Amino acid sequence: MPTKEGNILIVDDNKELLLALKLYLKPHFSSIITEHNPNRISEHLRNHSFDILMLDMNFTAGINNGNEGLYWMSEVHKIDSDLAVVFITGFSDVELAVRAIKEGAADFIEKSWDERKILSTLLSVFKLQKSKRTISGLQKKQKHLKDCLSAREDFFIGNSEAMNSIMAMVGKVAPTDVNVLILGENGTGKEVMARSIHQLSDRKDEMFVSVDLGAIHENLFESELFGHKKGAFTDAKTDRTGRFELASGGTLFLDEIGNLSLAAQAKLLAALQNREVTPVGGSRPIKVDIRLICATNMPLDKMVTEGRFREDLLYRINTIAIELPALRNRKDDIAGLANFFLSQFSTKYKKGKMNFSAKAINGLSQQNWAGNIRELQHAVEKAVILSENNTIDMDDLFLNSQKIKHLDEDCYNLIEHERLLIKKAINNCKGNMSKASKKLGINRSTLYDKIKKYDL
Repeated sequence: MPTKEGNILIVDDNKELLLALKLYLKPHFSSIITEHNPNRISEHLRNHSFDILMLDMNFTAGINNGNEGLYWMSEVHKIDSDLAVVFITGFSDVELAVRAIKEGAADFIEKSWDERKILSTLLSVFKLQKSKRTISGLQKKQKHLKDCLSAREDFFIGNSEAMNSIMAMVGKVAPTDVNVLILGENGTGKEVMARSIHQLSDRKDEMFVSVDLGAIHENLFESELFGHKKGAFTDAKTDRTGRFELASGGTLFLDEIGNLSLAAQAKLLAALQNREVTPVGGSRPIKVDIRLICATNMPLDKMVTEGRFREDLLYRINTIAIELPALRNRKDDIAGLANFFLSQFSTKYKKGKMNFSAKAINGLSQQNWAGNIRELQHAVEKAVILSENNTIDMDDLFLNSQKIKHLDEDCYNLIEHERLLIKKAINNCKGNMSKASKKLGINRSTLYDKIKKYDL
């Protein structure tokens, strides 16, 4: 026996008709809810998820022009613009039916009891509705993929003893759906590790959606993660799909989770517990199926003790913890990483085949790399851009220039002052953006904006 699908809300002032429709349709659909009072439609939409609304066209005695039904349809579409409406009419009025469909109805049925007509109409509407939602979901994911085309999916993990040990654990964890917490300093490759786990999982053919929580303003947290409906707030010009919904079926990576406020933590915990999200301004919860991977450079255990991070949220995200070592503690991987970046950037900037001299590799291996892999990546990119030869030597790497210099006392360039001050703060805090932003007296999102602005 095929699995029943489809949830239907039937609204009609004729209680006998409601009972008859419920009994007849129950064997064919997952859920049938009936209501005789149209004023309670919004309440039902808040509490349940429906695929079809069967709606009477007339509720007031003596009125048969269909305006009441059209009014309630417009109200329903303000709440859920995608809900399919099938009108119930007691009048064989073709003009009224055409008008209803022009204004957004999916179809109509007459109150003259024709079982085959009723069932075939509803099944056709449901099938079309299901197809529309599938297409809509694919379009949303396709748009997100286009937005992420610049992000490279290939990556270099490393062959050092430390990384081999970590990858052995990843090999055991990745095929499962357990939540993973990745720890490590900024620039140690936490997102690369998350992508690696995704690629080794059964969800590898689905979406990997990355969210930098440190760059999201508190007021936009729900909109970014759960989505919003058009008109939910001043700047909500169109519907927005949240990251949870985009990642459904795949992996959701939440970077910098230690940066969340307690209020945002509570909302995130509720979404993880219920496995559903409700867009801002929406009333219809959306079921989601995600594999969660989080990352942070902050001491979450200490933050729990200090009351800055919820203990129940930590337990939920921390089924398996993976701590990535700083680059200075895995120097055996520096040469491999440098050559990997060299191959990427020589292709990107059309420089042909390039290589490092032995002195250059030795120089790279001797650096402290306070900014870890990200700093090494930037150093190699700069060398590729500025080098005039196919072999990159020590002089091409500008390693000495990476040390923080002091400004000339006669320099009054505010931009240069700000750039060097930010760089100094990041280096002094060993890449910890939370500490650096506090030292600078700015919030994390502002710091991220300035890092991008100055290409630090």
